[in-house]
Amino acid sequence: MKRYFQVLAGVMISALFCSVAYASEGAEAVASGGDKGLIALGAAIAIGVAIFGATISQGKAVAAALESIGRNPAAAGKVFTPMILGLVFMEALGILSFVIAFMLTGKI
Repeated sequence: MKRYFQVLAGVMISALFCSVAYASEGAEAVASGGDKGLIALGAAIAIGVAIFGATISQGKAVAAALESIGRNPAAAGKVFTPMILGLVFMEALGILSFVIAFMLTGKI
């Protein structure tokens, strides 16, 4: 049942954004008055979803790392470096979402 809802959510999101993908005309396309609101909405959704995903995954990663260090304190050195590397990649997602959102708002 959980898999069904995941597939359903994926299909709904794909259906929502497929018109945006097919409507791209290239660099010469200029945002008209009606498109500005959609661009702002897209920027807000990009930031919100990416930051939400990054913070949830960071919390789970740190919780799992601290739990493993609590069970085996001798492995703290081996767990700490991959955890920090994973946190860097998760934070990069958030930073890239800000960059994309600023690029989108530059079109307004």
